[in-house]
Amino acid sequence: MSDLFKPIKFKGITINNRVMMSPMCMYSAKDGVVSDFHIVHLGARAMGKVGLIMVEATGVNPEGRISPYDAGIWDKKHIEAFKPIVKFCKAQGSVMGIQLAHAGRKASTDAPWFGEGPVKPENGGWQTFAPSAIPFDNGYPAPKEMDAVDIKKVIDDFTKGAKNADQSGFDIIEIHAAHGYLLNEFLSPVSNKRNDSYGGSLENRAKLLIEIINSIKKVWPENKPIFVRISAIDWIEGGFNLTDSIALAKMLKKVGVSLIDCSSGGIAPNAKMNIYHGYQLTFAREIREKASMPVAAIGLVTTPELADFVIHSGTADMVAMARELLRNPYWVLNAARELNSEITWPNQYLRAKL
Repeated sequence: MSDLFKPIKFKGITINNRVMMSPMCMYSAKDGVVSDFHIVHLGARAMGKVGLIMVEATGVNPEGRISPYDAGIWDKKHIEAFKPIVKFCKAQGSVMGIQLAHAGRKASTDAPWFGEGPVKPENGGWQTFAPSAIPFDNGYPAPKEMDAVDIKKVIDDFTKGAKNADQSGFDIIEIHAAHGYLLNEFLSPVSNKRNDSYGGSLENRAKLLIEIINSIKKVWPENKPIFVRISAIDWIEGGFNLTDSIALAKMLKKVGVSLIDCSSGGIAPNAKMNIYHGYQLTFAREIREKASMPVAAIGLVTTPELADFVIHSGTADMVAMARELLRNPYWVLNAARELNSEITWPNQYLRAKL
C-alpha cells in the first residue's frame, strides 16, 4: 500500500489516510450559520474518502469573521447547524476538524465575487482589531490596537469556540495563526509593534497564541488533538521567517500541540511569493526535522505521485490539499486507483471502483 494511505494517529483520533482537506472559506453562511451548501460541500469530500476534513476558518466571534458570510462557532445555533454535517461526514469514515479563527485587521471584507475589499459600516462592516493600529493596506481602515480587555475577550472567545466545537462533534481543532489574520499579526514583527508583554521578542509575540492554547486545553478533551496553522515565512524582508517558525513549533510542542500545518504568506500585500508545485514543502520538512514535530505540508500538491512522495520521503506527516479538492471531491478515490492502494469505497460507488 502507498504510504499516502497508511493511517495516522494523533492522541485518541486515528485518520484513515494522510490526505487533509485544507480549510477554505466558502462565504456561504448567514450570521455564522452553515447552510445546505455545506452539507453537500463537506459531505462530498467525505464520500470521496478524504482522511481529515478541516472546516473553513470559522469565526470565534462576529468581529473575527473575514467576511459577513463566514461560518461562526460562538453561539448554540452554530452548534446545532454543524451537528448533522459532522455526523454524516464521520459516518463516511472522515475525521472532522474545524479551524478556529479571528481575522484581526483583515476582517470585515467582502466575498471574492463581491470584490473582496473592506466592507463599510453602513454596508454591514465593523471595527477591526489588531496588535497595532496599522492598516493591512491602502484603503483599509485602521484597526483598533487591542488592550488588555480585548485580549482577554479573544482568549475567552477561542476557548468558548473550542467548547462549542466539541459539542458539535468535531474530532480536531486547528487554531488559525497564519495568512495575516489576528494571531499571525501578533507573531509577525511586520504587524506587531507593541511595547508591552505581547510585543518585541518572539516569546512575547507568541504569548497570545500560547495563552489561547492553554485556555482551550481546559475545555477541550484530552484525547482530541489541537493543530495550529502557521505562515512559516512572511515572504517579506524583516518579517517572520523559518528560524522563527522552528522556534515557535518547539514552543507549541511543549504546550501539547499535535501538528503544525505549514503554510506561508498573507501578512502584507506587497509580499513576493515564489509559487510552484510543492513550493512550501521545504518549510514543512525543516520544521518537522528541527522541531521534531509532526507537520502537514501544503502548496500546490496536486498529483498522487507528489502527495505520496511527501509522505514516503519524510517531508511531512499529512498532505493538505485545497483547490485540487474543489476541482475533484473524489481525488482520494482516484489516487488510490493510480497508486494501486486498496481503500474502502462507499457502497453506492462500488460499481465505479474497477
